[in-house]
Amino acid sequence: MEYEFTLKYRLDPQDGADQDTIVERLGAAGCTDALVGLGVAGHLGLEFAREAASAEEAILSALADVKRAMAGAKLIEAGPDLVGLTDVADLVGMSRQNMRKLMVTHAASFPAPVHAGSTSIWHLALVLGFLVERQQHGLEPSMLEVARAAMRVNIAKEAALVGFRPEDSRFALAA
Repeated sequence: MEYEFTLKYRLDPQDGADQDTIVERLGAAGCTDALVGLGVAGHLGLEFAREAASAEEAILSALADVKRAMAGAKLIEAGPDLVGLTDVADLVGMSRQNMRKLMVTHAASFPAPVHAGSTSIWHLALVLGFLVERQQHGLEPSMLEVARAAMRVNIAKEAALVGFRPEDSRFALAA
C-alpha cells in the first residue's frame, strides 16, 4: 500500500547547502519517492508517497534513508500530526464550523489539544480516532494509520529530547 506523509528537518551546516547535492544524496539513499523542499535556508521538507506493508514501516524506512543521506540532519516533525480544527475539517471534507460544533457538543470525549490557546492544536490521529468511533466520516484507513505513526514518531522524538525513559517510575503519564 502507498502511504503519504511528510518529514521536516533542520540541516547540519556540515551536510552542505548546495541544493543539487542534497537532492542527489537523498536520491542515492532511496528517497526517490519524495518531493524535496528546500525553500527555507537550513531546512529540508520531504513529502513522501512510499510503498510499504504499513504506515509505520513507510515512515521508519524514510527516516533511515534520510539519516543515510544527511547524517547530521535533525528531525523537526513527522506529519500529518499536529493540526488545527481547520486542517482536520479540510482533511475529512467538512466545514470548520461543523468540526467546532462536534468539539463543543462532545466536549467531554473530544480529544484534548496538545496546545490550547488562541490557536489550539491537536494530534490528528486522536481527532480522526474520535471521528471514526462516532462514525462521523468514512475515512480512508491509511489516513488514520499514517497519522498514528507520525504521532508516535513525534512523541518519541520529544521524549528523547528531555531524557524520558518509559521505565523511569518517577514519571506518570496522565490519561
